[in-house]
Amino acid sequence: MSKDDAGGRSARDTHYAKLRRAHRDQRRERGEIPTPKDDRRRKQVEGWKAPALGPDQVFLYGLHTVRAALDNPERHIIKLSVTQNAAQRLELPDPATLPFPVETVLPSDIDKILGPEAIHQGVMLETRPLPVRRLGALKESPLILVLDQVTDPHNVGAILRTAVAFGAGAVITTMRHSPTESGVLAKSASGALELIPYIQITNLAEAMEELHALGFYSVGLDSEGPQPFEATLSGSKIALVLGSEGKGLRQKTRATCKALARLDMPGAIKSLNVSNAAAIALYAARQFLAK
Repeated sequence: MSKDDAGGRSARDTHYAKLRRAHRDQRRERGEIPTPKDDRRRKQVEGWKAPALGPDQVFLYGLHTVRAALDNPERHIIKLSVTQNAAQRLELPDPATLPFPVETVLPSDIDKILGPEAIHQGVMLETRPLPVRRLGALKESPLILVLDQVTDPHNVGAILRTAVAFGAGAVITTMRHSPTESGVLAKSASGALELIPYIQITNLAEAMEELHALGFYSVGLDSEGPQPFEATLSGSKIALVLGSEGKGLRQKTRATCKALARLDMPGAIKSLNVSNAAAIALYAARQFLAK
């Protein structure tokens, strides 16, 4: 078999090497395998700076996240940037039929905006933030979540996803010391941000009093709570209140809750990650409301 002049390898070897690289790049783009941490990648990470975003500008990324946003009629979309492979996976129609511009890009083009660490799967959506929601719109919902300064967007995203799974009406959190709508939050929620109101308020205690006026019975989760969680549930509308990852519920929040409760666990570990605690509490509350 003849060798090519450049590197001494056969044309067949070169062809299959290109196919393997293309296949590997597609898997990385889909987030199935990590990108190797070579020196070039490290330099990209160290040299990358996040672009300045306007107050009405949000970048969403990831196939599930973007698909959910595209299907949400309340989303005001500015532009979709997508690779050819991701466009096929999203099953996009003819771009000329869409009411927003669509730009075909390379994965590296998206890296320049989101940073080389973002697992964007070849798609990025520039949008406006979702419309502001009011507490009064929740009066028909029997179950909601209230977060007292939960700061990690990955935790909040996981909580949003769990809240949707258990049919909660909203996730309420504070404007300060809580993540705003962002690509990281939306990616962690894997589409759930489009399916449940994420309401940020200025004063949590006042918001809880408003919820009480709407008929909600608030239960704060506390590892040192005086009663087991199941024993505190009451009424036909429940607001579950969870504290931050480190400090838990603030004193004012504790005083405003109608009840404080603990999740009894038989094992050696007596406290859980806030997103895990939310899942258990949502399941138990949903079982109570179904009776």
